[in-house]
Amino acid sequence: MSKRINIVLPDKTVAVLDRVTTKGTRSRFIDRAVRQLVQVEGTANLRARLKEEAIANAGRDLSIAADWFPLEEEAARLAERSQSRKTARKRP
Repeated sequence: MSKRINIVLPDKTVAVLDRVTTKGTRSRFIDRAVRQLVQVEGTANLRARLKEEAIANAGRDLSIAADWFPLEEEAARLAERSQSRKTARKRP
């Protein structure tokens, strides 16, 4: 489904549009251009927001990691010990 709209573009933009499209293909070209621009800018904006959030939360994240590190180390040691026992039992 399509919808007809009226837009106003600067003369220079219309001239560029006329150079890169053929008669009857302006709408399709503008549609593709808008979708691509939204995708590119949306990705760039998302990256910028994620970076800002990561920087803003870096201290909190580091604190959480420091709190959990000893527990993760202990879990890794227990898993390694358990695996060693299983391997030892399988040997003839």
